[in-house]
Order: sequence, then structure tokens, then C-alpha cells
Amino acid sequence: MCGAPDQDQQGAAGSKETVIQGRVVHAGAPVSSAYVRLLDSNGEFTAEVPTGSSGGFRFYAAPGAWTVRALSPSGNGEAAVTAAQGVTDVTLELV
Repeated sequence: MCGAPDQDQQGAAGSKETVIQGRVVHAGAPVSSAYVRLLDSNGEFTAEVPTGSSGGFRFYAAPGAWTVRALSPSGNGEAAVTAAQGVTDVTLELV
């Protein structure tokens, strides 16, 4: 089977990995119908994953400045993230 792994299975990062992970919510409820995009510091598209049933998403990235953007029929959300080695948690509230 091909595709993104289950995004609700939030894993622990190794000491040399940089992980940007989190949840997409709307009015406090998880959004399972969203797509989350990772944009680099220049705003260029890098990756996209669908959210899991609990609104979860996860990217493995390089340390640095990123933008995480959620797109959904329920609305859109965006957050600027500065990621370092380890796990950076993000909650995207859709508006």
C-alpha cells in the first residue's frame, strides 16, 4: 500500500530528528478531513499529508523556520514554526 502513514500515531523522535507534529481543530473538535502543508522559509511547498481521524499530522523536517498550513472544507489555518531537533508541537485552529 502506498501513501502517508497513519498521522494519528505520534511517535517519539530520535535525538537527531526534527519533527513538526500536531493537530488540526475547528471549534475545539478534531478535523479529520484536512490536508496539512509544510512550506519552507521562502513559502515554497515542501510536503503535504492528510490528517488522521483525531486531526493529527506529522512531518520530518530540517531544523529552521517553517510554515504549517491546514486546508479543509471547515476552514483554513496557518502557523509559523521554528523547529529544532526533537519534537515541535503545533495546534492549527481553523477559521
